[in-house]
Amino acid sequence: MRILDKYILKSFLKPFVATFLIVLFVLVMQTLWLAFEDIAGKGIDLLFILKFLFYTALIVTPQALPIGVLLSSIMAMGNFSENYEFAASKSAGVSLQRLIRPLILLTIVLSFVNFLFLNNIYPYAMFKQKNLYLNIKKQKPAMSLIPGGFNTDIPGYQIKFDEKYGENDDLLKNVMIYDLSEKKWNKKIITAEKGRIINKEGSKYMTLVLYNGQLFEEYLSVKTEKNMPASTASFKEYSIIITMPDDALLEEENLKGLHSMKTLGKLRDTIPYYNDDFREYVKGRAKSFYINADAKKLVSAKNDSIVSKLQPEVLNNFDERTQLRLVNSSISKNKTALDIIQNKKATFKFKRKVLNVYETEYYNRIAFSLSCLILFFIGAPLGSIIRKGGFGLPMILAISIYVLYFFTNTFGRNLAEESSVTAFLGSWVSAILMVPIAFLLTRRATKDMGLFNIDVFLQPITTFFKKIMSKKDNQI
Repeated sequence: MRILDKYILKSFLKPFVATFLIVLFVLVMQTLWLAFEDIAGKGIDLLFILKFLFYTALIVTPQALPIGVLLSSIMAMGNFSENYEFAASKSAGVSLQRLIRPLILLTIVLSFVNFLFLNNIYPYAMFKQKNLYLNIKKQKPAMSLIPGGFNTDIPGYQIKFDEKYGENDDLLKNVMIYDLSEKKWNKKIITAEKGRIINKEGSKYMTLVLYNGQLFEEYLSVKTEKNMPASTASFKEYSIIITMPDDALLEEENLKGLHSMKTLGKLRDTIPYYNDDFREYVKGRAKSFYINADAKKLVSAKNDSIVSKLQPEVLNNFDERTQLRLVNSSISKNKTALDIIQNKKATFKFKRKVLNVYETEYYNRIAFSLSCLILFFIGAPLGSIIRKGGFGLPMILAISIYVLYFFTNTFGRNLAEESSVTAFLGSWVSAILMVPIAFLLTRRATKDMGLFNIDVFLQPITTFFKKIMSKKDNQI
């Protein structure tokens, strides 16, 4: 039996390695294509691109592993069925369960490897890739400048412009700059029709050359901290030399607070903090609402001596003038309460969503690590049923199944983040959907029932028509 186990493992591993590398390459190229606009033609060196590809490969590996397992299981089992090797093994008394037992053990190992990637390597790669992006934007400031709003990525300056153009996107149109490099003592505003960014590779300085503009500077006395006469000036060309941060400081970017850059242990420790913060916020808003509504002045229903004297209609206990005053006061308080609720609505949703994101990330890491095992129990029986090997039909089936799995996983996470469902249910919804399908396919493959039994659908219809025809014949 060891020879048979080795043969089955070899038949599975060959397509698995090939499909895993192909899928990994496709996912990395997809990520590179999405980032191509940001890095193409910006003077970025080859080392940055290689680092970016390396960290991207580590990030997408947990996605590539399940696809590789699914596709290779369909191909391997399809080849066995197509070459009648399953029939030969069954005639020798070897069941399907015994044949795929080494593959099940291998898939369990791959699921554990996937868990290790999601828990340890994935957060590290996300941190390094994000840090790499920030570093390159600090070193290549033209990349981080976005037209239409104030940009604060360059230390000591707030820059706004209408358009960025030129071969390297280093030319700016209609520039406005708030110079904050002098801290609080001087307030300097610079406007210009055009601007140009000069940042030589390896230089610690960036030069911003402005053309056809004006400079307004307001002075503040160091001793009295009172405003002094301001000055204005026009210029045809004006240069600003900016000192960029050191690389050593850039490498210490503190990004590990993001949910995608934490391990399961850190996520578990962080969730109670955001949970307590959200609950304290809700309690604070409830207390504020209670105070604003003067709820403490309400009479308790347990006080029978007072309640017995009151009429059922509350307003009937007061004269008309007091009734009018109470109604106006109630309307005013309700409007105030509604305004407060509307103003705090965004903060409430934000705090709840932050908590949802961390909880969903925690449960999704665990659920997605089992994707290799779940998809194997779909791919292996499916391959034995369709009896087709190669990259044709198995590739189509594998892509379709994984798209369904990934779509439901993403859909569940989005619902959980928006509080439509719990974080646990949103993370496990894809597994809940796929496990019954895997069980059904495994059962049909074990009993040689085929993928679809058309007779199950046709038999009731043919029986119905036979009964009708027999009744007609009897009447004749």
